[in-house]
Amino acid sequence: MSFFNGLFGRKKSESVVFIDIGTGSVAGAYAQFTQGDQPVMHYTRRLPIEIRTSEPHEDAMLRALGILGEVLIREGAPVLMRNTGSGSVDTVLVSVDAPWQKTSVRTEYFEQKEPFIFNKSMVNTALEKTSTAPPGQLLADESIIGTILNGYETKDPYGKETRRASIIVLTSLIDEKVAQGIQKILRGLYHTKNILTIAGSSLRYQAMRIAFPHERDALILDATGPLTSIALVRRDLLVDVVEIPVHRAGTAVWLKTLTDELAELAQRFPLPRTIFLLAREPNVISLRETLDEAELGKLWLSDNPPKIVSVLSSHLVGLVRSATTASPDISLLLMALYFERRSAED
Repeated sequence: MSFFNGLFGRKKSESVVFIDIGTGSVAGAYAQFTQGDQPVMHYTRRLPIEIRTSEPHEDAMLRALGILGEVLIREGAPVLMRNTGSGSVDTVLVSVDAPWQKTSVRTEYFEQKEPFIFNKSMVNTALEKTSTAPPGQLLADESIIGTILNGYETKDPYGKETRRASIIVLTSLIDEKVAQGIQKILRGLYHTKNILTIAGSSLRYQAMRIAFPHERDALILDATGPLTSIALVRRDLLVDVVEIPVHRAGTAVWLKTLTDELAELAQRFPLPRTIFLLAREPNVISLRETLDEAELGKLWLSDNPPKIVSVLSSHLVGLVRSATTASPDISLLLMALYFERRSAED
């Protein structure tokens, strides 16, 4: 905050565009972040991806994104102008789902014979050496989601003395061709170089930790699109991410594959008794019914089934304020939570 902002009590404010790219639809939003206040969603819009005959899926997605961008400029920017006094934006955050993204988890270790001070420069140097992307993939984001000093998780690790340390890194890889197409469209729409990209499953996992901070052990079943991912969280740390390459339209096959993946996880880790179900409303209702009928309790070797929590937009009412008449979009709301935390940490 500048001297004059502090002198006259003005709060730092930032306008952000969110772009959510899914398998079957694309969505956009204008949001405002003001220091000390809740994020405010001023405009949201979701459009379907309509695939023409013999058209590659990514081409149809990019065409839908271009149409969405025109709508955001034509309809959304004036709304932002009326509510904030300016129609310009500072940052564009893009969340990309499968099949154009991959998420992976790895651990980096630090150990010395003598005690040392753990600092951010040390972490940055390690990440520069180990951060690589396979051919055809873009390394879009690396988020440190856990730090352990001397065997104990530490929330504020920098500047502390330790003998050994480790960081858990969540990596987002985006298809390079798709990422370039997205960047080209957005650069043509917005006069900002600050365009950030992240895998949707990575973003939603991190946002869920913000929305439900007291659930230290849980499974996050992310079915916001036709494809599904499972995130296993133990002691507040992400242990594993599994992506199910089965379209949810074939519910019986999807359910069997989901059960098989959970059974495999159960062989390696004790499964938490809380399952967070992420899906767009009203699909979350039918999915919850499908899971309730699946007798998942057998995987826990118990007659009592696990607790399934359907995550609804109402769970986020106290965290993000909506100033639109459109129905709340859970994916966009979680993007707002993620961005607010990321901005606070930068």
